[in-house]
Amino acid sequence: MELNINGIQHHVDVEPDTPLLWALRDDLAMTSTKYGCGLAQCGACTVLVDGQAVRSCVTPVEKVAGASITTIEAIEQDDLGKRVVAAWVKHQVPQCGYCQSGQVMAATSLLRQVPHPTDADIDAAMVNLCRCGTYNAIRAAIHDLASGSTDGGA
Repeated sequence: MELNINGIQHHVDVEPDTPLLWALRDDLAMTSTKYGCGLAQCGACTVLVDGQAVRSCVTPVEKVAGASITTIEAIEQDDLGKRVVAAWVKHQVPQCGYCQSGQVMAATSLLRQVPHPTDADIDAAMVNLCRCGTYNAIRAAIHDLASGSTDGGA
């Protein structure tokens, strides 16, 4: 099966119902997308599929063949993704960091769809779990990005 991941075509020899997460981690050695719960509840495995946040632990590879898949490995190649990462650093969002790749992906998707999100928009989109409780810092980083006050590291 052919997958377009981070702008590169990859061939993976997996069953069509194999979760995308396992194709990424086991077959392509892209281990920055994390396994959390395996039930699409925690969001640690979030990637972008055609710009939309998707839980890769329950997404069969057959459903994303032909789509454009972006993982955390390439998020900084995107201007918005780069600014999200810079805001995460500026606001010192990560603590343990385990969930943060999924959080960054979800925030990038949100800001691409809603450039100036309200608290309600953030609450609706940022449903990934963080055991360290970095939700206030995540909200601050997103609001900072929406106001345009981050410099994206430039």
